[in-house]
Amino acid sequence: MADHLTVLTTTDSAEEANALARGAVESRLAACAQITAPITSVYRWEGVMRTAQEWQVIFTTSAARYRELEAHIEGTHAYEVPEIIATPIVQGSADYLAWVDVETAVGHDEGPVAMA
Repeated sequence: MADHLTVLTTTDSAEEANALARGAVESRLAACAQITAPITSVYRWEGVMRTAQEWQVIFTTSAARYRELEAHIEGTHAYEVPEIIATPIVQGSADYLAWVDVETAVGHDEGPVAMA
């Protein structure tokens, strides 16, 4: 199992995307989050084909914090069934992944570590 993950979700507003991202980073459930916007999603919901403008949030986290991050997304997301997909990071910069570990460490109460 990978030690680090990227986790993505989508939402229907920039405000909610920002709130999800900030909440996860402030709670140290993710080291960082990127918001891409807007994207067009095509999907079937309740038997109806839909097209919607959405904002995608991509979190970088440690595998150890995944379940808490998932609960955070589910608990604060406006969608009945939010998209939550985790992808393992199989390789990455050692310095960056060490920073992810520091930022998502349980009990970490210091200020953020500066990235050079």
